[in-house]
Amino acid sequence: MPQMRISEAAVYLGVSDDTVRRWVDRGLLTADRDDSGRKVVDGYEVAMVAREHATPPGLPHGMKSSARNRFVGLVTDLQVDTVMAQVELQCGPFRVVSLMSSEAVRDLGLDRGSVAVATIKSTNVVVETTDRGHA
Repeated sequence: MPQMRISEAAVYLGVSDDTVRRWVDRGLLTADRDDSGRKVVDGYEVAMVAREHATPPGLPHGMKSSARNRFVGLVTDLQVDTVMAQVELQCGPFRVVSLMSSEAVRDLGLDRGSVAVATIKSTNVVVETTDRGHA
């Protein structure tokens, strides 16, 4: 599983580094040490905590795009067969599911806990309201 530094986890969880450290101390997240001796947490665990605690993060550093409907998040689930795959992302409080080729999953190197950006392009938007919305 992908690992990330405490500061990276904090960005994707929408909290401070200190909050992530407290969560590690309380056992909400499990920390290990990387080859350089820095404290790291499992990306998949961060994704699971994000379902309950995160706010939407901004785009990863250095990434630019003209797209406006973008959701930055962590891969929470993958269902891959020989041709197609279903990829689930937790983007702050939003769950985004994408269907793509299995080849695309491999080419992107997606795994549970990986950081990914979902860009949504749609010509069909459904707007709903309650009965009180009628005049």
